Amino acid sequence: MRRGRDAGDAALPTHRLEVPQPQALPFAVGTFDTIGPLSRAAFPHRHTFYEILHVTSGRGVHVVDLARQELRPPHLGVVAPGQVHHWEGAAGLDGSVILFTEDFLLDHPGDRELLRRLSERPWLRLDGPARPTVARLVDDLHDEYGKGAEGFASVLRALLHILVVRAARLPAPATGPGRAEGPAAPARPGRVAEEFGRLIGRGEAALWSVRACADRIGVTPGYLAEAVKAATGRTPGRLVRDARTQEAKRLLAKTDLTVRQVALRVGFDDPSYFCRFFRRETGLSPGDFRRGAEGGRDKHHDHRIPSLARPAGRA
Repeated sequence: MRRGRDAGDAALPTHRLEVPQPQALPFAVGTFDTIGPLSRAAFPHRHTFYEILHVTSGRGVHVVDLARQELRPPHLGVVAPGQVHHWEGAAGLDGSVILFTEDFLLDHPGDRELLRRLSERPWLRLDGPARPTVARLVDDLHDEYGKGAEGFASVLRALLHILVVRAARLPAPATGPGRAEGPAAPARPGRVAEEFGRLIGRGEAALWSVRACADRIGVTPGYLAEAVKAATGRTPGRLVRDARTQEAKRLLAKTDLTVRQVALRVGFDDPSYFCRFFRRETGLSPGDFRRGAEGGRDKHHDHRIPSLARPAGRA
């Protein structure tokens, strides 16, 4: 797995995690140095994955969409897929960077909503008990990821889930130094785009189409497309396909439902068409994906990005 730039969008780079299946997890944790220069990129860009930043020292300004966050560490911040962000005047950054795709949330699909809310807030200032609590969880993620012991994937998912839930409980920053600057801090996507995200996150087969979501929200499909594209940089159709794929992966990996039953759960009456859809989106048949998910629980391998192998002297 590596983090890279997609040259297909010359106007605005899009970064993605490349995961060689099934050898690597769609997850990584490292320092700003081990993740590399893209972790503090000074040019506006988007991700196809989530990024959680635990900043323990350094200075500069982090810009997400239209919101500017001046660093006064320790901070915890979330960047969601599709958000545009970059660093300004960053120097001496230290801490941890946690990267993962939606695939990694199969055990806890509700975390997507919590991460969305966190990504729309100013970065959390870790004062009082929150400071050691977050530090311990992040250190545990480092240790578990580095060791890769038996059952490490489920432990990593559990630790990440606890981190997300506890972060979502923390109060929003008060006004004053360290508060996000600029209009509407933080800048929130339109209400239409927010409602669309909630609908496709419910996993209801009746809502696996752009028109169905537009009807539920009470807008035209064209208006929905404009709102979602402006908020996320992606089309509603692409997001619906991603949501259906993620739900199908969850059901294949975590249940004993047949392929036909999974197809029905994600809105496909024709199992053959579902199989073609799933292969187009993932590169694997539903059966191959399920066998890989089952085998991955029993195999031991080096799941880490080579550049993310933690140096012995990490604090």
